[in-house]
Amino acid sequence: MSVHLVGGGWNARTDAAVFGPFLAEATARGAASGRAEPLLAILVVRDGDGAEHAASLVAAVAAAGVFESKVTVVAPGDVFALAALSEVDGILVGGGVTPAYLAAVTPIAGEIRRQVAAGIPYLGFSAGATIAAERALIGGWRMGGVEVSGEHAAEGLDEIAIELGIGLLDVTVEVHAAQWGTLSRLVAATEAGLIDGGLAVDENTALVVGEGALGVVGAGSVWRVSQSDGGVLVSTFGA
Repeated sequence: MSVHLVGGGWNARTDAAVFGPFLAEATARGAASGRAEPLLAILVVRDGDGAEHAASLVAAVAAAGVFESKVTVVAPGDVFALAALSEVDGILVGGGVTPAYLAAVTPIAGEIRRQVAAGIPYLGFSAGATIAAERALIGGWRMGGVEVSGEHAAEGLDEIAIELGIGLLDVTVEVHAAQWGTLSRLVAATEAGLIDGGLAVDENTALVVGEGALGVVGAGSVWRVSQSDGGVLVSTFGA
């Protein structure tokens, strides 16, 4: 099964394309277990608007087909229990403040890795995509006191911060790339040697990481950042 990384954004015209491959995999998994409709674990970390965000995620996936949802919402500072993942056919981790998501998911990260290795698809939306990486860039907007990206996307952090993520893939992930200008943060972190490189996903776009070649669905692009002689190489690929 695959890891699906959505760069954020809501768009009724592209939701079916963006979330469809994930739901198709979960549906196949559910059918193998004898379920007519797949059961999706939807994990949300929000302060006050968690139910609304969960409902938006459910509506976006529903554009691609039918399913049952098992929604768990926790407040920042709380953590998820293993029960949130029991007997599900797909795992969807939502968006919000990335450091709060990482803290909430860390206690069940091992179980997420186990389930994905066993064939259950994972979809990360915005923060959920960022923390899927082994080395997660969780925020910040300056490096050595110098601005490298907009403060609006800093996640409450000052200096760029790299932390251990869930570990579903070995490349660092940025989100809201074109819309929030986070590509420059990924470039700066790569050039400074904090990471070897990474992938930045536009909104209304999903990067699908499976056994074969990388796939892109939706309206935007995925930006590839890598180290090269004398600097950093940036390229794009799209749907």
